[in-house]
Amino acid sequence: MATTTIQVLRETRDHLAELAKERGVSIGQLVEALAAEQPTAAQRAKQLAADRETVRRMMGVDLRDEEFERAPDVLGNIYKIAAEKVRAAKGTAA
Repeated sequence: MATTTIQVLRETRDHLAELAKERGVSIGQLVEALAAEQPTAAQRAKQLAADRETVRRMMGVDLRDEEFERAPDVLGNIYKIAAEKVRAAKGTAA
């Protein structure tokens, strides 16, 4: 596999070196892992299309992309409800 050089500020290199050392990996391996955690716009779009196709198949309903765009943020709403329950359990109503 071919490698390349990336120029960064010395402080950034030192920071990356310290992070890599803490994790027991090389700087190159650290950068690869960090990059892998951040999908590109094209990768996100591909995943979104695949996720929507899974929903269509599992529900047995042919929803158009426009209908997905108009749908409520179900996962976001679940997170809000969960956060409200945690606050209520702690006695700190929002």
